[in-house]
Amino acid sequence: MTARDPDLTDLPSAAEAAAVRLVALDMDGTLLDADHEVHASFWPVADALERRGVVMCAASGRQLQTLEQMFGERAGRMVLIAENGANVVHHGSRVSTSLVARDAVVRAVEAVRALAADGEPVGTVLSGVRGAYVERHDDAFLGTVGRYYARLERVEDLLAVADDALKVAVHHEVQVADRVHPALLPLAPEHTVVLSGTHWVDVMARDTDKGVALRRTQAALGVDPAQTAAFGDHLNDVEMLQASGISFAMAGAHPDLAAVARFVAPPHTANGVTRVLAAMFGLQEHLGRP
Repeated sequence: MTARDPDLTDLPSAAEAAAVRLVALDMDGTLLDADHEVHASFWPVADALERRGVVMCAASGRQLQTLEQMFGERAGRMVLIAENGANVVHHGSRVSTSLVARDAVVRAVEAVRALAADGEPVGTVLSGVRGAYVERHDDAFLGTVGRYYARLERVEDLLAVADDALKVAVHHEVQVADRVHPALLPLAPEHTVVLSGTHWVDVMARDTDKGVALRRTQAALGVDPAQTAAFGDHLNDVEMLQASGISFAMAGAHPDLAAVARFVAPPHTANGVTRVLAAMFGLQEHLGRP
């Protein structure tokens, strides 16, 4: 008999777990460990769920090409919610795409340029359909951005890029909530402006978020919220958890995210997502030691 995980005392009922047909996972701060890697034990658990007919969904602010690279051949069998919901594919086919209007791109880029001129340590990523683009070229920034964007091009002027924009992502080296978010809030009435991490804020088309993307995925798959489990840690995951009947906030998650979750998972640094999935579905034999 497989030993129970002593840290997991608050889980959905067996009947709720048995009904799950879709599992949506945020990446950074949720599935990925402290080194931004997937724990090795996740793969056999995910494969076992897939054999049971459960669709796995990666839901991230990361670029589609990055998610495809991370999940390899499995990506073609998954739902990939990329760019915080602006780009969604399933079985390699497009579910939905949301584009940022040109005027919003200009306003966001110019707002960040003004912050940089005032000495703020900021950088902008223009994420397009064909790839992502940066006009800040120092090694520190490129090293940070390269983790999230597998297809990245250095340009001299973001506003000269000829690509449809999925998202404008802005990075601040210290604290984006205090320095950058207020500068971009004037865009909020017509666009989605969301804190997607301690150092990131994203500008997207209006009504674009992981929750909208998940609901479109549910409709495409014929799955309802009660058949959906979701895991997240930050404000860009709120709507996704609200669209899921079984919702987990990671230990240490943003308080506003934790407030909408039904359950709490162990932290991402302790392989929390995989341990919860194994416990919910009776797959502990894939974990080894928790």
